[in-house]
Amino acid sequence: MTRKLVLSVVLTCLVCFGALAGVLASNWRPLLGLDLRGGLSVVYCPAAKHSTTTCASGKNVSHQKLNTAVSILDNRANAFGVAQPNINVQGDNVVVQLPGVKNARKVEKEIGSTAQLYFRPVLCYAPPYSKQAAASKPSSTTTPTTKPSGTTTSTSAPKSTSSSKRSSKGPPPPLPSCPSSYRPTKFSNPGPYAPLAAYQTTPPGYDLPNHRVLLKLQGGHGERMLLGPSQASGTVIAGANAVYQSGTGFIVQFTLTKRGTKVWDAMATRNYQKLVADDLGGSIISAPVINDYGYQFGNSGEVSGNFTSSTANALAIDLNYGAVPITLVKVTSEIVSPSLGASSLRAGLLAGILGLALVMLYTIFYYRALGIVVVLGLLTTAALVYGLISILGNSSFQLTLDLSGVTGLIVSVGITVDSYVVYFERLKDEVRAGRSVRASVDRGFKSAYRTILSADAVSLIGAVILWWLSVGNVRGFAFMLGLSTVIDILTAYFFTRPLVILLGKNRLFTEARGLGVARGLAAAPSEAGT
Repeated sequence: MTRKLVLSVVLTCLVCFGALAGVLASNWRPLLGLDLRGGLSVVYCPAAKHSTTTCASGKNVSHQKLNTAVSILDNRANAFGVAQPNINVQGDNVVVQLPGVKNARKVEKEIGSTAQLYFRPVLCYAPPYSKQAAASKPSSTTTPTTKPSGTTTSTSAPKSTSSSKRSSKGPPPPLPSCPSSYRPTKFSNPGPYAPLAAYQTTPPGYDLPNHRVLLKLQGGHGERMLLGPSQASGTVIAGANAVYQSGTGFIVQFTLTKRGTKVWDAMATRNYQKLVADDLGGSIISAPVINDYGYQFGNSGEVSGNFTSSTANALAIDLNYGAVPITLVKVTSEIVSPSLGASSLRAGLLAGILGLALVMLYTIFYYRALGIVVVLGLLTTAALVYGLISILGNSSFQLTLDLSGVTGLIVSVGITVDSYVVYFERLKDEVRAGRSVRASVDRGFKSAYRTILSADAVSLIGAVILWWLSVGNVRGFAFMLGLSTVIDILTAYFFTRPLVILLGKNRLFTEARGLGVARGLAAAPSEAGT
């Protein structure tokens, strides 16, 4: 019996301190969250109809679309190398937390590009907007009812989207048609169609798939293009990657979805050797020539142009994650500095260490030698918790420890100490009933463990429900509380019980003056024996 008790204590210590030693040897540390490491926090709301600055009122956007937007933003963050982004839906808002980012504003601009991606035929080039031309244009225009055919040569403009502050209501402003002879092809470039100088660039709120639009080319010098209605959206793209091709430079290779292959083939056939623009958020990110008929694409293709490494990667990300089903408006944006995060971490650690120290001193003062069991138990629990958090943070699970999680760990100290108090108070009852300490330690644990299980079950159920129903930082609190509760249940049985029984059989600990177990249980020395 004694051998089993010793083996249980030794194995528990090996597991707990072995986990700690393993993560320290591997140089693994807990993955810190935004409020402890610094980073970027942005809150978005769904945009109202025909607006890029006003939030939609009421529940006008389904949670399915919000969840899709969250998935796309998360993929974008991962593509930019952001470690453990925390992106979720809170009410009708999308909350983005990106810990540890160095160039926060740049990452915000790239990830926050939430507009739809459309593939539109280029109908003609347009000169920059001129107020003088606008003043002399006819008072009415006719919206074309036919879709002009056209031709191209390829221009590429990289980088991800920017959103305009303009918004408007009502139907999109009518745009004139341009003669088919002005449509650029692979073999000819007739230049801009002059009458379009009288028309302003289409605002993002009017970037509707079934209308013509007049948009600027990103990375250009004010060049604009008149584009026809969308012939495909970003949903046709299954994946895209930027690669370097000898003799060509950087290109973007893409694959198509099964359904998207048919849509793409039809579009490519209609626009063979003509320009098709990639319209993202009311801006043209690229306008390549379709060099092959649709059936020649299969389920993949490539975009070439004057790309650099960064611009090709940005276009690949836009093609991968451009099809956000809703337009999002930035409500708030906050950058948490690394120094502020470090200050929060120090404050949390100080609170935890101070709380642990006070608990340890009080239990030793009140329970004498049994207080040492509490100290050892808390140390083994702390070692195991630190090891598990570090392992989970450096695994595919990528658990993040934030300030709410630290709070959950501090609260769990009280739950763990409660288990010891329940056991020790039960021992007191057994001793007061006339039993010896040696006889009481095992008998008392059986009764106390039922109470410990009941109390921990309540905490665990609360943590699970809190995790299930909450979002954001509250989940960190719930997870750490639940993890500590499970560990408490295990250590109470495999560490506390055998260690107290072993101490109860040793007269040095039961009868020692001042710190003896009997003294801590308020038992007379004669009651400490058999």
